[in-house]
Amino acid sequence: MSAVASGAVDAPRLRFIDRVNPVTKLAAAMLLTAPLLLTVDWVSAATALVIELVLFMAAGVRPRMLVRRAWPILIAAPIAGISMLLYGRPSGEEYWSFWLARITDGSIELAIAVTVRVLAVGLPAVLLFMRVDPTELADGLAQVWRLPSRFVLGALAGARLVGLFIEDWHAMALSRRARGIGDTGVLRRFATMAFALLVLAIRRGSKLATAMEARGFGSDRPRTWARASTIGWSDWVLIAIAFAIAVAAIGAAIAVGTFHPVWS
Repeated sequence: MSAVASGAVDAPRLRFIDRVNPVTKLAAAMLLTAPLLLTVDWVSAATALVIELVLFMAAGVRPRMLVRRAWPILIAAPIAGISMLLYGRPSGEEYWSFWLARITDGSIELAIAVTVRVLAVGLPAVLLFMRVDPTELADGLAQVWRLPSRFVLGALAGARLVGLFIEDWHAMALSRRARGIGDTGVLRRFATMAFALLVLAIRRGSKLATAMEARGFGSDRPRTWARASTIGWSDWVLIAIAFAIAVAAIGAAIAVGTFHPVWS
């Protein structure tokens, strides 16, 4: 009940994001990510992350909601930072070493930069793609970006089958447990269920391909679309925000003197 109430509270304040075309969200994520990948420094990543957190708060994204949605990013960021801390490029004073692992001033700075950068790149994607309809995304890719309809429809069909695979996995687990063969041998159970799911996926994919071919989805003729995918003012506002964040992050790094291109 509380989750429903929380979603109802957050929904009105996220209407701006919901009005944006899914392909615009994808373009904004790419526009924000590309400049941050050109440099490895903590200032640009920290600047982008602070601005993003402020925008998250303005959009009504609560910390609990962000943690629930972005927990894989929150786990991956420190793991990436620890690997850079131990095995990054050594420079400056050395504090600890063991075989190939060395902690130095350079590895510490690199670890901080990588950790913050993973958060700055991953968290916006979580917010932008929090509620994206695959069909709307396919409409935008085909009508706005003019991608081949055969590729778009095939990707859409594959995305729709992911939910079925998850349901099939749960159904197989329950059926095996009902027969008394699902309580022991974790590795063996996983291998047998994965093979069964693979066979089921191949059969279902073959049937789906045949059905789509019979309905003319493989034709080279131009297709018509049930719903029009358009670009409005909210899309341009999101692009402007992403561009401004990228420029502010790179500008801050250059102003402070920490800009460090990845190719140098």
